[in-house]
Amino acid sequence: MSLTANQIELVKATVPVLRENGVALTSYFYNRMLTNHPELKQVFNLGHQRSGAQARSLANAVLAYAENIENPAVLLPAVELMVHKHVSLDIQAPDYAIVGNNLLHSISEVLQISMDDPLIEAWTAAYNQLADILISTEKAIYDEHQQTKGSWLGWRKFKIAKKVEESSEITSFYLQPVDGGDLPTYKAGQYISVRVFVPELGLKQPRQYTLSDNPKSDYLRISVKREDPKGELAGGWVSTTLHGLNEGDEIEATAPTGNFFLIDSQKPNVFISGGVGLTPMIAMLNQLVEQNVPSPVSFIHACRNADVHAMKAHVDGVKAQYPNVSTFTVYEVEDAQADATGRLDLSQIPTALLPKDADYYLCGPMAFMQAQYKSLVDLGVPAEQIHLEAFNTGGVKLD
Repeated sequence: MSLTANQIELVKATVPVLRENGVALTSYFYNRMLTNHPELKQVFNLGHQRSGAQARSLANAVLAYAENIENPAVLLPAVELMVHKHVSLDIQAPDYAIVGNNLLHSISEVLQISMDDPLIEAWTAAYNQLADILISTEKAIYDEHQQTKGSWLGWRKFKIAKKVEESSEITSFYLQPVDGGDLPTYKAGQYISVRVFVPELGLKQPRQYTLSDNPKSDYLRISVKREDPKGELAGGWVSTTLHGLNEGDEIEATAPTGNFFLIDSQKPNVFISGGVGLTPMIAMLNQLVEQNVPSPVSFIHACRNADVHAMKAHVDGVKAQYPNVSTFTVYEVEDAQADATGRLDLSQIPTALLPKDADYYLCGPMAFMQAQYKSLVDLGVPAEQIHLEAFNTGGVKLD
């Protein structure tokens, strides 16, 4: 149902309030919803709740929707990202009624206005409009999973067939389906959601991890950074739980999805990663190896030091075998194994590694992504050739 002109104006009128108090509103909403529906604590990542990242992400999304209420098509890239995240968490149409009810009541309670107020009616229409878009888009992805050989819907049990320590803080988990069934041919760069029981919380928790290998017939591989406590920041519940599991233990996972993947193997590709952000790049590189690396590849990686540099030997081995592959490594500390010291500065990278006609893939922490995107644009790379994946909640802000 379309919004009336009056409803559109009412939604737009809330923009200043959302800019000022959006996080307070969304924090209130999440607390209200998870109190009323504790079963959703196994759907929403409580680590993101604890850090406030989920509330900030939702506040930004609600603000963007209000600002573009007259032309929601502007938000299609953000919607595409969101629907893949939802599918990965097995969000279903009935869940939207729960979210909508709690969101609208939160607006009413925080702003201290009646649920009969025209503003609530306007936001009800706006929410239903957005929910309809999300539900229909997600249904198309679910239908695709149903039609894909080896894929599945919902949560499927996997056993940890093998654990491999890739660095001092990153471990790869080779996952095999407990039912012995087929696995799908996914796109290199996509991710799965993993769900484990966290004893500290007494419930299951989901987390999304990129598949760090190209499709294989007998396993899925994720490479997980153990998020240890740092100062006032608590450790990661899911990552520390995973690292404590043994080969043979079982976890749950959803089918591969995501809109960040290798687009064209026949043109030059440049992979730029920070820290554990190299996982989708490894999957894409391995996919290209399957095709004998038909075009030039630049693998540019930055991390703190050699101790935390995962899969270096693998990338070096690929480089030694395929002349089309070039690498450039940056450590924050001086090390003979690195090509540069400090933070990654693309203006100092050999220009041959940054061809203008290449597709560029970026993955890493938010600040890293923003810096590399700006550098590429400053170097003359067209924005449509730059593809990004942040491994935190929400998308990448480039303004």
